[in-house]
Amino acid sequence: MRILVSNDDGVYSPGIAALARIACTFGDVRVVAPDVEQSSASHAITSSRPLRYRRTEIFDGIEAYRVNGTPADCVALGAYQWDHVDVVLSGINLGPNLGNATWHSGTLAAAKQATLLGIRGIAFSAPIDDETSDLSSLEPWVERALSALLEHDRPTLVNVNFPREPRGMCWTTQAVDRYDGKVVPAEDPMGRDIYWFTVVPIERPAEGTDLWAFQNGFVSLTPLRLDLTHHDELEWASESMPWK
Repeated sequence: MRILVSNDDGVYSPGIAALARIACTFGDVRVVAPDVEQSSASHAITSSRPLRYRRTEIFDGIEAYRVNGTPADCVALGAYQWDHVDVVLSGINLGPNLGNATWHSGTLAAAKQATLLGIRGIAFSAPIDDETSDLSSLEPWVERALSALLEHDRPTLVNVNFPREPRGMCWTTQAVDRYDGKVVPAEDPMGRDIYWFTVVPIERPAEGTDLWAFQNGFVSLTPLRLDLTHHDELEWASESMPWK
């Protein structure tokens, strides 16, 4: 099995090192990741300038490349340079990607780009910070999730989130109760207006959602799809406003 590993935190992130090492037990691994952090890049594709695909020697025994582009760029280039990729793994992201955060997640975008190319995509995220290098407590759970997911050919796109101390795993839906983004106004040292964009945690997410699982200590595995069509609304519109 050929496994392409990418992320949005950059090729030097401890999360991608841990994921690539674990993935080696399941097949041949190649890392292709951004040369700098691309968090919240969503599914951006670089079209206004050329990209560079450079070999980097930072993973023992694992071929790796860094790209001056987005997570989606990395997967597109990685699949182009390495024929017949079977699955793309993205992460482990330094922070969860739950609920509405999946819309702007660069980590998930790498997995989505794989699916667009006809390749399975699995995104992994965990509540770890930039200084964390020891992910040993989560590694058994990453391996367990991979064992379960790679045993079958589907789901083709999965978003996986690990709590700090997992006590189990479960399939979930994406939490879309309400938007959890918040704009925080401030001033720079010159007295000029600036704004921070942050997140306000949802305290009581609906049971069965990824946020609920995360808050209750479960590894959440959420099957996703690329089709954004609201089929119930389409059926209503077709019946209520048929075009002649």
